[in-house]
Amino acid sequence: MSVVEKTFLGSLIKAEYLLHDTVIQPDHLESERHKELMRRMVTLKREGRNIDLLSFTTLPDLESFGGMSYLTELLSYADIKKFNDTETLILELWKEREKRNILTLAAMNDWEIAKVIAELDKINQSKMEDHTSIHQALLRIYEAPWEEQLHAKGVTTGIKKLDLMTGGFQGGEVTIVAGRPSMGKTDVMLHFAKISGWAGFLPLVFSLEMPEKLITSRLMASTGGFNRAKMRDPKRMLTQTQKKKWSDVIGDLDETNMQIFDGAGQTVAVMRAKTRKLMYEFPSKKPVVFIDYLTLIQANEFYGGNPHLQVTEISKALKTMAKDFDCPVICLAQLNRLVETRANKRPMMSDIRESGSVEQDADIILFLYREAYYDKDSEDHSLEMIVSKNRNGPVGTIKVNYNEHTGAIEDRKEQNSKSS
Repeated sequence: MSVVEKTFLGSLIKAEYLLHDTVIQPDHLESERHKELMRRMVTLKREGRNIDLLSFTTLPDLESFGGMSYLTELLSYADIKKFNDTETLILELWKEREKRNILTLAAMNDWEIAKVIAELDKINQSKMEDHTSIHQALLRIYEAPWEEQLHAKGVTTGIKKLDLMTGGFQGGEVTIVAGRPSMGKTDVMLHFAKISGWAGFLPLVFSLEMPEKLITSRLMASTGGFNRAKMRDPKRMLTQTQKKKWSDVIGDLDETNMQIFDGAGQTVAVMRAKTRKLMYEFPSKKPVVFIDYLTLIQANEFYGGNPHLQVTEISKALKTMAKDFDCPVICLAQLNRLVETRANKRPMMSDIRESGSVEQDADIILFLYREAYYDKDSEDHSLEMIVSKNRNGPVGTIKVNYNEHTGAIEDRKEQNSKSS
């Protein structure tokens, strides 16, 4: 029996929520016993029953699946963190079997080359649920001019001008927020995260650089208006007025339902597994994924140490995750030092490290720039958000107020916007 199929079925028994959104169908499995077992799982789930070992004991033909000893063995192979990889392997093995079958039939029946190619193309259509006929698509939008399009509003950024320009963060889209070190990237990300939480979404923060304690400290500082320097020793450094405010700030942040993962060197596959798990723990909330930052994500392949190929793989995987989960993915990125050599230090897309694939895959690219970052005597404490790429709307620049001591970000009463 295939180990990969045992791992797949064992994972379904251990975490039955995976059965809802797996792309694998029973016929993708090679073993007839495994096919029938997965069909039984689907039937049990459809009947509203659990698919754990206890439920299997009620099956009258349990012995035909190998009995409880075999089901227990399957459970021992479960590996939820690698579930996506397991799905990919099963699909690859299925495609290989289908390819051999097609070539055998073609040789036996002397098929035309065009027919062979057409049949081979069909097996690449592994996700049947991605099909929509134009009839279905048109029916869906038939009443659109007379209905409120609530879902199209996206996830608010908490910045009115930015929401108007981009429509907020949309499901299936990847947004890159890039800037030089200490420009305010993490503060911007945490601002977006808590605003999305207060708006009823589920912010998932993957902090590959900062530990959770520092993230929490920054959230407290920006929300409560506490100077970050004082957060090192709140007991001694906060005023009595600030201490009275402390519990209210904790209450406000708790309402965001923010989930923080601070493990280093995570792959996109690991983040997918964690996202999927949280989606089933919070079924009424749509996730919004935040990642700090791009080049700290671990690629699945080493590519001989070529960072461009590694970022290319990661960039495409982020786009796939956003589409598969229909959720926004916001990822921070660093800029190379070339920006420092120019007279005008406002970033451009070519300044993003390993920028080629990022430029192509991202739906929105947002650069951060502060005049005070380069001119310490400047009285301008605004933060420019430069929308350099917006796949479905205009580009331009928006200024917000930024307090570098607390990390707080807020709308300006008067903002400048240039669209092209």
